[in-house]
Amino acid sequence: MKDYNDYETVIGLEIHAQMRTHSKMFCGCPTTFGSEPNTQTCPVCIGMPGVLPVINKTALEFTIKTGLALSCRISPFSRFARKNYFYPDLPKGYQISQYELPICEGGFVMLNVDGAERRINLTRIHMEEDAGKNIHDGAGSHVDLNRAGVPLMEIVSEPEIRTPKEAAAYVRKLRTILRYLDVCDGNMEEGSLRCDANVSIRPRGTEALGVKTEIKNINSFKFIEKALEYEIERQRRVLSEGGRIIQETRLWNTSAGVTESMRSKEEAHDYRYFPEPDLVPLMVDDGWISEIKKGIPELPDDKIRRYIEEFKLPAYDADLLASEKQTAAWFEEAVSLGANPKDISNWMMGELMRLLNEKAIAIEASQLTPVHLCGLIKLVSDGTINLKIAKTVFEDMFNTGKTAGELVKEKGLVQISDVGELEKTVEQVIAESPNETARYKAGETKLTGFFVGEVMKKTRGKANPKAVNEILKRLLG
Repeated sequence: MKDYNDYETVIGLEIHAQMRTHSKMFCGCPTTFGSEPNTQTCPVCIGMPGVLPVINKTALEFTIKTGLALSCRISPFSRFARKNYFYPDLPKGYQISQYELPICEGGFVMLNVDGAERRINLTRIHMEEDAGKNIHDGAGSHVDLNRAGVPLMEIVSEPEIRTPKEAAAYVRKLRTILRYLDVCDGNMEEGSLRCDANVSIRPRGTEALGVKTEIKNINSFKFIEKALEYEIERQRRVLSEGGRIIQETRLWNTSAGVTESMRSKEEAHDYRYFPEPDLVPLMVDDGWISEIKKGIPELPDDKIRRYIEEFKLPAYDADLLASEKQTAAWFEEAVSLGANPKDISNWMMGELMRLLNEKAIAIEASQLTPVHLCGLIKLVSDGTINLKIAKTVFEDMFNTGKTAGELVKEKGLVQISDVGELEKTVEQVIAESPNETARYKAGETKLTGFFVGEVMKKTRGKANPKAVNEILKRLLG
């Protein structure tokens, strides 16, 4: 029996990203999520006889933009194809997709997993229309065709991913790039970003690919890792017991934590692809590609490098701040107001992220703005308040939208820095703590924290910690 470590995992991912267009891929119906079932349909997207599709130019532009951002080759000539299969949520009985002539070919995504850089090459990016949605409840099964015809990009990787952790990192990185480009909202819970994973294992050191299974429609980073971990273990167990892997499509059962067989895996010939007769081929000229390229913003990897070089941030800080477009914009606005970049980073990565997570709101929806934070940082740096008070003020700013200056004045939180006043308080604490004073003088200097804490209690946290430490050293010898 082979040891599990004798096998190498091979993973390829297909990412389906719904594009942020106002209308569908081949008709003028809206794409708003959450509308009443079957209210966003027309004869084109429900497949009525005699209707003709018209290509959504914005969807084509978004796909080219994504391809350029991922270093793909943009094909000057591409075309759509019919992919034939029969499900209740596919009203035409076929899907308009791309097959042998996709709009984007090649390209790559760079990952950093556990400090190691990995380049994952892409096979292609192509356009297609989404299917509808089957809804199953106690009363039976229903079909909602609102989603039918929504523009999709399918981003296909080469089978170069080796671990579930790498797979999750790959999807996370792609989602970040798509959100930076503003071509997909990346909302996995609503299904606007979904992942199909092809996974196989092979004896370590061999080149031939093993028999693969496909896990369909995984919709969270956590589930990507869990589903792949389970499926890899299942395949290893089957082979180690002398069985064989069957090529099939499987689903991830989130409740049971297992993959389950759905159907035998289709091959390309099963779909009977042929060129879409109702759409002319696409001819994309270099001039339009150049115009689209000008609209690509600074992307995460470039932003991380700039934060490290220009703002002298640690790589960890830079990576976290650049992980979301809105977070990066918030940080850069704060820096433009003149505060120290590292101070901004510390507050954002600590208190701000904590409160945003607790309240479950996005950074752009917060009452606390870069102006608020920079005002607080100034009050700390000029000695008006200490760090302990600043943390309280920060949370109050977050909850009320008031500025740091308003809250400090309103609550009388100005830091006590007067040496004479602080000296009296320190003398009082020393007099009330004879045992601790004797131990300190005997060499237990770690008791400094005790004395500072007692002074803070008496001043309700308003004492200047630096001044208190200096007075303690002087009075305690």
